[in-house]
Amino acid sequence: MRFEYNDEIILLDAGLAFPTDGMHGVNVVLPDTTYLRENREKIKGMIVTHGHEDHIGGIAFHLKQFDIPLIYGPRLAMALLQDKLEEAGVAERTELRTVRPRDMVRIGSSFLVEYIRNTHSIADSFTVAIHTPVGVVIHTGDFKIDHTPVDGEYFDFQRLAEHGEKGVLCLISDSTNSEVPGFTPSERSVYPNLERIFSQAKGRLLVTTFASSVHRINMILDIAKKQGRVVSVVGRSMLNVIAHARNLGYIKCEDDLFVPLHMVNKMPESKVLILTTGSQGEPMAAMTRIANEEHRQVKIREGDTVVFSANPIPGNTVAVVNTIDKLMMLGAKVIYGRDKGIHVSGHGAQEDQKLMLGLTRPKFFLPVHGEHRMLIKHAETAQSVGIPAENMVIINNGDVVELTPNSIRISDKVKAGIELVDSSHAGVVPDRVLKERQQLAEDGVITVAASVGWKGELVAKPEVHLRGVATTIDKVKLEKQPLKSSSL
Repeated sequence: MRFEYNDEIILLDAGLAFPTDGMHGVNVVLPDTTYLRENREKIKGMIVTHGHEDHIGGIAFHLKQFDIPLIYGPRLAMALLQDKLEEAGVAERTELRTVRPRDMVRIGSSFLVEYIRNTHSIADSFTVAIHTPVGVVIHTGDFKIDHTPVDGEYFDFQRLAEHGEKGVLCLISDSTNSEVPGFTPSERSVYPNLERIFSQAKGRLLVTTFASSVHRINMILDIAKKQGRVVSVVGRSMLNVIAHARNLGYIKCEDDLFVPLHMVNKMPESKVLILTTGSQGEPMAAMTRIANEEHRQVKIREGDTVVFSANPIPGNTVAVVNTIDKLMMLGAKVIYGRDKGIHVSGHGAQEDQKLMLGLTRPKFFLPVHGEHRMLIKHAETAQSVGIPAENMVIINNGDVVELTPNSIRISDKVKAGIELVDSSHAGVVPDRVLKERQQLAEDGVITVAASVGWKGELVAKPEVHLRGVATTIDKVKLEKQPLKSSSL
């Protein structure tokens, strides 16, 4: 998201998405940044709300195309982002600055940004109040209302209410769970269910969750210690997040809780917990490779218990259930599903959203972060608590929302869409190339190899090769005949 006033632009978060099945060879999906490239001289800085991939994963790619002078964000998010920038070789193209609760930072001459602690599924998460010449705009970031946060960092309701009392021009709010009634349960509600399941496991425990779910990981490590298990961590992203979270104090445990993976096979099975990535069935993640019997060091045994402490993200369900099936076929007992109480969302449901609206009491409302139907539902919730329908807009990617002290409207549209990135030297996959890949996948390819003499005659039988082409012809017979070289 971009905020623009006169000739100054500030950016808020810049994430990535993962490719669909039809995006052959694509590694990540990024937003089209044509507008930002064309207006790069206006960019004064960026606000980061928290460290999830869909909020910081695209920044390193964007810095290859335009500079961002300053990036402000929470300590954990900045630690994770620093690694990404160094790996991509773009760390020198920006300056990272960390913030703490209620810090205020000025970006350019038009924007004063205040960081307000919220609660989410990752530690160090914030809502931001952006003071502008036309009024205060509050962007919730990703949030839920958690009254018993695992890390003891409570949602700063007081500061939100103070802004609501003074007057909030516009609330921009997370719509992810706008179709879900009630409140989203506290992260702490998962603890007793995990503890019970772990205690019932007689053999090895393999647990998978989102690598960025610092609170969940903290609970898993705490239960392992209480039950006398050692922990071996598998997966680069999991190792990275745990290392940074321990350095910053968001995960508290002793070094002797962890053991290298190669030592696991020498220990009693009832004393082992293997913490892995792969809760979404990602092809290269550790749990998926274990299920496919492709992991060099971890093989499923009879008596293993595998716990999926995450629900599938829409679009990942098939990959997840296939992984679960394979693990069961190998003899593991797999614990999964919403009814087990071993996962809660990091996004607020309808009552959480009503509380946010009630605390801030905005004049105008802009629902974001969700599918179109979720934005519509969030707008209906806002109307139910007294915000007039004419004081809100439903937007699509690329829409420009014009906000004044007395109005909100969609005033323009800029070029938007997606950019696809693969591992090639070129990086970005053009639409033409993706279409060709899709056509090859659907229709196959036929190649003809013909040896032609200097007079244009065939000097050997042509060879026809079919790849991915369904045919009833067992053998292609071609008569030897003159062939003009110009017609090849």
